[in-house]
Formats: sequence, structure tokens, C-alpha cells
Amino acid sequence: MKNTGNDAAASPGDRGSDPQAERSERASAAGISGGVTAPGPCTPAADDPADPDGTEARIAVLTRCVTPERLAAFERAAAMRTRYLTVVAENTYHGQNAAALVRHCEAFGIQQMHTVETLCPFRPSADVVRGTDKWVDIMRHDSTAAMLASLRAAGYRIVATTPHRRSCTPESLDVGAGPIALVFGTEREGISPEVAAAADEFLCIPMCGMVESLNVSASAAIVLYRLSERMRAGAGGWRLAGREQRELVLRWLRGTVRSADDILRRAGFDTDR
Repeated sequence: MKNTGNDAAASPGDRGSDPQAERSERASAAGISGGVTAPGPCTPAADDPADPDGTEARIAVLTRCVTPERLAAFERAAAMRTRYLTVVAENTYHGQNAAALVRHCEAFGIQQMHTVETLCPFRPSADVVRGTDKWVDIMRHDSTAAMLASLRAAGYRIVATTPHRRSCTPESLDVGAGPIALVFGTEREGISPEVAAAADEFLCIPMCGMVESLNVSASAAIVLYRLSERMRAGAGGWRLAGREQRELVLRWLRGTVRSADDILRRAGFDTDR
């Protein structure tokens, strides 16, 4: 993702020896856009007890390569991210629906989603996802059984979405009872028998008309909006820990700053971490 500056270009005669202009030229030469300063060589602080893994030091280097507005957007989004609520896409075969699920997760601050692809691959349509998959972690499982075991081990309740069985709605699900994994089944058949047998609860959206249900994209938007709103208002421990937030900001910086790893290596950092 490219950062562009807003300052009009000045001729050499107008600019003279303006230090900011010279820094911008050096940034451009280093492959950094946006009228920001290219970081020079530095030696990372060794064994800083306040920054044992060097996350803050790396952020400090890459922060010089983005606008303050971009950094503020990253920090604001990271502060609202959660893993308390997650989404499972079980054999979603339409690319538009796959992309919509990713976009909904990003929009409502859900950092991680899971897929099962035993019947079809999970391939979000590029025209619909529009790069939002850069901000969401997609965990792929070999089977429904493996997905269920992994989520159980992580302490999630399995909440299956289906119009055919109902124990709760987006309004009545107890969001404070522990982490929630919302399972959305394949477009035609819905959730698999394995998910139905393992589910702790069955969530449906009440219908007032003649239709039985909405499509997966519309259903997910409604459910995730309401549950994420209720979670933030009434569930404890939904937010990422402070350290996780900073690690996420670093990942996003590395993913958007051009030649970020080269910049970090020149600053003396190990980029394999």
C-alpha cells in the first residue's frame, strides 16, 4: 500500500537548502514514498528490559517511513482488535462470499478467522476482498474435526449458525460466557453433521417474512455486527493484550512499508523474527 504526500513539488530555486525537502529526496532514493524520512543506520538497544524482543525498536524505525495518520490508523485498529470472537468458514465455495466473510471480520475488528476446505478451496474474490485479507489472519484446517479440536483446545465455544435449530439469537447469546467461534456452513447445505453434533449452541436470525434465511454474507454481517457490539460493551477480556497490539502494528508496518525488511536490516535488526 502506497503512502502519498500532499505537499506540492517545489523547484530547486524555490526550495533552496530546505532540510525537509532533502530528507524527502533521500527517502525517495531509498524506495520510500509519502514525503517521509528515510531512517539512517542505527544500533538496536541490546537487552532492553522494556522491549525484550525489539518490537518497539523496530516500530520506531518503520514509523519514520509512514505518515503520522497511517500510524495512528494502525494503532487505532489494533486497539479494537479481538480474538475473543472468531469466524469459521466451512467449505465456502463462492469467492464473493469468501471475500465478504474476510471483509466483515476486518470491519468488525475480528483478527482471526478459520477455514475448512475439504470440499472446495477458500478463495476470496480479489474484486470483493479489496486487500482486506492483509489485515486478517486466516487459519486453514485439514478437516472439520481438526478445526473443532483446535478451537476447543483454545477455549472456544462452538456456536453453529443455522436456520433449522435455535437455542439463541444475536441478541440472546451470552457473550460473556467465554470466547465464541461462529461457524458458517457451506452455501447450500449449511453446517456439516460434524459441526451440528459438536456445537454448544445454535444461533439463528429470526425472520418475519416468508423467507427461511439470508445468504451467508448477509447473515454474517448482521451477526458479527451485533455480537461484536455486545462483546465490547459487556464481555471482559475481549481486547488483545498490549504486547499483541504492538506486534500487530509491527506486522502491518512490515506489510505496507516498501522494502521494510531491507530497511530493518540496514538498521541492524534480524528480519527472520
